[in-house]
Amino acid sequence: MQDVLKVEGLTKQYEDFMLDGISFSLPPGYIMGFIGANGAGKTTTIKLIMNLIKKDAGTIEVMGMDNIREERSVKDKIGFVYDNAGFYEELSMEQMKNIISRYYTRWDETAYKRYLKRLGLKKNKKIGDLSKGMRMKYALAMALSHHAELLLMDEPTSGLDPVIRAELLGVLQEVIEEGDCSVFFSTHITSDLDKVADYVVMIHDGEMIFNDAKDRLLEHYRLVKGTQGHLSNLGGQRLIGTDRLPHGFSALVADGRAAAKAAGEGLVLERPTLEDMMLYHVRDAAGRLV
Repeated sequence: MQDVLKVEGLTKQYEDFMLDGISFSLPPGYIMGFIGANGAGKTTTIKLIMNLIKKDAGTIEVMGMDNIREERSVKDKIGFVYDNAGFYEELSMEQMKNIISRYYTRWDETAYKRYLKRLGLKKNKKIGDLSKGMRMKYALAMALSHHAELLLMDEPTSGLDPVIRAELLGVLQEVIEEGDCSVFFSTHITSDLDKVADYVVMIHDGEMIFNDAKDRLLEHYRLVKGTQGHLSNLGGQRLIGTDRLPHGFSALVADGRAAAKAAGEGLVLERPTLEDMMLYHVRDAAGRLV
């Protein structure tokens, strides 16, 4: 089955930052979380997918189409939701929709009205009068009203209250259940991805850290805590972000079973969250507390 989004060897060099050979693929009908600390390269990657900036190397395909050679067709299949939507403040939602909808070959007015009702939006309300949460609801309604096959979301829940975040995540789950769209969800709020993501990609300082199914990551990675004796026994194991404590240590390991076998009795193993995994990898990559 053809991937909805396929990125291979994506590279972008700036004076003080480099996105270095990023590769991942998103199969149809799933949500992929794209995580990393602020400045990791998440927004740069999304801008490259949208051809808003020029890559230095690599390939990007959407539904098998090159994102540059077939840019118009690619963007017709993408719904784009990001933190600063760029709508005209002085226009109403209806007026803004009338401008944007003409650019999509499959704009569906019935779907648009359905999403406005689903999200509690009044079409004649001025965009400048909307709260941040309502703006994000409107951006999502616009993105989903032209039968997009790929929804690109760049920090869509940043700064939103838990109620609004839960509502937006609920809509995403409904879209996936309907089977017509896949979602690429960039965020540093990993608790959202704990709820909805099927796959997770993490980058740090422009480099790939991991790329796998969320359930597989959470099944194998473990937080380990123990004594200095345990730490000595784990000498052959890859410890991620080791924090040395007065009477022991804590760390992340990619293979909990192997770590338990090597360390011996008494080692404490805990199932990590995605936030734990991100924090320990960032700590390790930054060279602190190891």
